[in-house]
Amino acid sequence: MKPLTEQEIRTAFVNCTKGEAKRLAVPRDLAERAWDDLDFLGWRDPQAPDRAYVVTELDGRPVGVQLRTSGAASWQQRRSMCSVCLTTHTGGVSLMVAPRSGKAGQQGNSVGVYMCSDLACSLYVRGKKDTGVGARLQESLTLEEKIRRTVTNLATFIARVGA
Repeated sequence: MKPLTEQEIRTAFVNCTKGEAKRLAVPRDLAERAWDDLDFLGWRDPQAPDRAYVVTELDGRPVGVQLRTSGAASWQQRRSMCSVCLTTHTGGVSLMVAPRSGKAGQQGNSVGVYMCSDLACSLYVRGKKDTGVGARLQESLTLEEKIRRTVTNLATFIARVGA
């Protein structure tokens, strides 16, 4: 992923108002991010732990969605799988819910995806972050194919947000 500026990030959001995008907490460490290892930029709002954001590149331009997640529940102590990168975690997968864009979102419609709670899917796929034994299923896919699958899964979710 190419490095993004704060302004590019703020203008990328498709499911929030310009005012909400202007007020959201953008990470302050953008210059230090390992952009070459990222398929998308994902972060949690430090002031509101139930709020998360994802920005990726689709058709050559940044596209972002705001997400909500519930607090940790007892069922989250089971092993669960991220729908984006297919990494399994014990207590590290959350249901992320995004309001739909446009009129559907204004009517309260939303879509959800089970995703790594720390939004580090790119690092799990590349083996730069590990959740322990059994976190990654044994696969015959190449790293490039796994990355492409992760990007496709996220793009599919974002398309559902914008549909």
